[in-house]
Amino acid sequence: MRPAVPILMYHQVTPTPLPVFRKYTLTPRQFAAQMRWLAARGYRSILPGDLLAAREGRTALPRRPVMITFDDGFRDSAVHAGPLLRAHGLTAVFYLVAGLVGSTSAWLRAERGVELPLFDWNAARALERQGFACEAHSLTHPRLTALDEDGCRRELAESRRILERELGREVRHLAYPFGAYDEGVRRIAVEAGYRTACSVRPGLSGAADDPLALHRVPVSGHDSLVDFVCRLRTARTLAESLGRAGARLRRLAGLSAREHR
Repeated sequence: MRPAVPILMYHQVTPTPLPVFRKYTLTPRQFAAQMRWLAARGYRSILPGDLLAAREGRTALPRRPVMITFDDGFRDSAVHAGPLLRAHGLTAVFYLVAGLVGSTSAWLRAERGVELPLFDWNAARALERQGFACEAHSLTHPRLTALDEDGCRRELAESRRILERELGREVRHLAYPFGAYDEGVRRIAVEAGYRTACSVRPGLSGAADDPLALHRVPVSGHDSLVDFVCRLRTARTLAESLGRAGARLRRLAGLSAREHR
């Protein structure tokens, strides 16, 4: 039986989190504790190509696989997360907004009132030389479902073309900006040449997971290490898991009471 894979979704790692972006930001200390826990328990990191090859029966996954993903390409994540990952023998994939590499996260101005620096092509190429992967996160980070077909096609095809030119290799993997996709967006992603695409739907990625709409495990800057371990195994925090269990118990108790009336 093939193991379900937790695809961890991160955004920023920095020693100076902004309050308005705290949910999406871990400190290096938080991130180091999580990577140390993974390494100590025998988890082995994989990349999207490894996951696809295993799903197609061309290779086997390690006994405890994990895929570590970073959306957006924030400069601080390359600076702080990269060395911590290497120190624990782990790799990761960075999904880059190809049209904004070396600039700032312009889309966050409207969303959060801030713009954060993104790493440049030299940093992206350095990460790749160190065993990391840089993949596609569109051209400008729009909600793809809000675009017409031509606009969506440009965002996906042009981002892939730029990444391949700058990285000197084929790019086949995508993460949808804001997790926004539908059947039309999925179809255009396939036409643009992508083989996998990450959503933001919470859950572990099992054998039946759509490769163009992979589930991921969100990791929050508010999570404790216990929450992280719970997310790794259930995609939910301890409180969320207990809340769902409590709701089930309450429903069962209600049913039992009705049965005895």
